[in-house]
Amino acid sequence: MRALISVSDKTGILEFAQELSGLGITIISTGGTATRLRDNGVDVVGISDVTGFPECLDGRVKTLHPAVHGGILAMRDKAEHMQQLSDLNIDTIDIVAINLYPFKETILKPGVTLEEAIENIDIGGPTMLRSAAKNHKDVVVICDPKDYGKVIAELKESGSVSYATKYKLALKVFQHTAAYDAMISDYLRKEINDELPENLTLTFERVQELRYGENPHQKAYYYKEVKPYPGSLVHAAQLHGKELSFNNINDTNGALAALKEFQEPTVVAVKHANPCGVGTGYDIYDAYCKAYKADPVSIYGGIVAANRPIDEMTAAEINKIFIEIVIAPDFTEEAIKILTEKKNIRLLKLDGILEKAPADELDIKKVSGGLLVQESDSGLYEKDELKIVTDRIPTEREMEDLTFAMKVVKHIKSNGIVLAKDGKTIGIGPGQVSRIWAVENSIRQATDSTEGAVLASDAFFPFDDCVTAAAKAGISAIIQPGGSIHDEESIKKANELGIAMVFTGVRHFKH
Repeated sequence: MRALISVSDKTGILEFAQELSGLGITIISTGGTATRLRDNGVDVVGISDVTGFPECLDGRVKTLHPAVHGGILAMRDKAEHMQQLSDLNIDTIDIVAINLYPFKETILKPGVTLEEAIENIDIGGPTMLRSAAKNHKDVVVICDPKDYGKVIAELKESGSVSYATKYKLALKVFQHTAAYDAMISDYLRKEINDELPENLTLTFERVQELRYGENPHQKAYYYKEVKPYPGSLVHAAQLHGKELSFNNINDTNGALAALKEFQEPTVVAVKHANPCGVGTGYDIYDAYCKAYKADPVSIYGGIVAANRPIDEMTAAEINKIFIEIVIAPDFTEEAIKILTEKKNIRLLKLDGILEKAPADELDIKKVSGGLLVQESDSGLYEKDELKIVTDRIPTEREMEDLTFAMKVVKHIKSNGIVLAKDGKTIGIGPGQVSRIWAVENSIRQATDSTEGAVLASDAFFPFDDCVTAAAKAGISAIIQPGGSIHDEESIKKANELGIAMVFTGVRHFKH
């Protein structure tokens, strides 16, 4: 038997080669791998001795040769193949252990150039892996150092590797090379900001297998992008608490998305992926108190996201109720002591919590039989495109609250309405099939007086009934996209009732 070994990641390769050699298997190797093995006493046949042709072009060409691929691809139970190998003086290669040039590690380096990235695109490696994986009935192919031990164990036990193992190793190879190529194409596309291709291939890396999905009977996994931006949830370090669940991750991600709308000290409380209380203040304690008072019922068992470090005083307030997760840029030592008194609370530290997603971030939704892919909803509105459409102009305080409310309503399920006053939400009406129901729910659920509050709507008012309901609740100003064929009716009603109304021209549906 012969084994071809050529690896960039040399983890465990010396021990693997020593075991193979000890089983009487001839080792063929290339470049730095061959040097490493020879320097440690492993007999190695150089690739040029197999091909009869020198490595050339700075190592770009060394294994792309019939003496290599013929030895890998020949079907051992096909007499014609074996006769051709004999006629061509080619020996079979029975084990292929390859891992690829470190393209991912290269593009993750700060300041990497396009030329450096391209030089780390492997050609011969994927070709050999795919050849061996195609002929997995006869060839053992390994792309992951974690699999060396299993192969050695089976060789020692029975003198061969089972078909079931060879099949799984081949499957892993095709998954690996597909991800490798997808990573390269995605990098090159982003370098020129090109449009999405006709055939979209995405690659993600598994972070963990979750205990279950949205419900206990559903199996679930957590994956990350190859190059997640610094402020994304996958970068959070868990300081305390049990493993995150599917719903924990989804809800915390929603809380982070809403939090990133704000630069001032802010706390976002989320329940079932919808903000239930949001507050801004002069410090994080003030912001938390506002978020809590915004809805002290729904916050129970929810997620708390803060964009400033959690201090002792804030931790003491949080600890008064049951909270699933607190995510913040940091925690003081005193805060950690207080919060960890409860063993089930999860504490997540995210250094880049204020960093927003890049402009090319994609929003992806799975539908039956396909995907919906869109640009992320990264903006709020353009200030110079705001239109005050009523006779009454919002006051400075109202305008601040209108902007605050619009930042929140952008992150609740449509149809969505948010009532706000003095930098905190006081009523949220998410996920209604009728806009008037969303208005009525937000008023009915209000935890503070709606007199003098403002209202934000994620989409236009189809009728003036929303304005009438708002006026009855004492709401003084409204912000909405506009664009309904009945806009004039809503404007007329607002003027009759003395409400200021602002049009943004930007809708923020979230489904």
